[in-house]
Amino acid sequence: MVRPEGSLDFEISKRTDMEKGWMEVKVMGIVVDPKASNPVVVLVDLSGQKALPIWIGVFEAEAISRGLEGVMTLRPMTHDLMKQILDTFQVTVTRVVIHDLKENTFYANLYLNVGGTELVVDSRPSDAIALAVRVKAPIFVSDSVIEATKQMGVLASNLLEEGDELKTIIENMKPEDFGKYKM
Repeated sequence: MVRPEGSLDFEISKRTDMEKGWMEVKVMGIVVDPKASNPVVVLVDLSGQKALPIWIGVFEAEAISRGLEGVMTLRPMTHDLMKQILDTFQVTVTRVVIHDLKENTFYANLYLNVGGTELVVDSRPSDAIALAVRVKAPIFVSDSVIEATKQMGVLASNLLEEGDELKTIIENMKPEDFGKYKM
């Protein structure tokens, strides 16, 4: 869904996001959940103190990994094509915001600058992250998502403390585990 600036939906969305506040994160890497054998993208705040794991699919993990590693394929993959289209039309991704969590599903928005006008496009977080790593756009998580994940026990904080499960998983991983989903 595209909400042009000036529309009621856009203004309400923009105001709501600004009021909640955001935490900037970076992609720490892709890990595999040892219990479910599913890939997980791990987002870490810039201070390295909080981590947010988001379970994603194998193809999405491959796309994010390729973007992180700068891997070029013979023909453009979906997110590379999206980047080419944006570049061709001189559209920039100004930021990605993971703004909601409903029924264990995360929701994200791409914020685009189109000729000086900001557009907000609804996106799956995995697609938004895959595009963000390609265009070097900042990624944010809203405070409401941070709070919801804390209550669910998903947000790992105090990564430097002993006994943190996510820290234990990450510490026990080998470097090749982070690049497991390559094309």
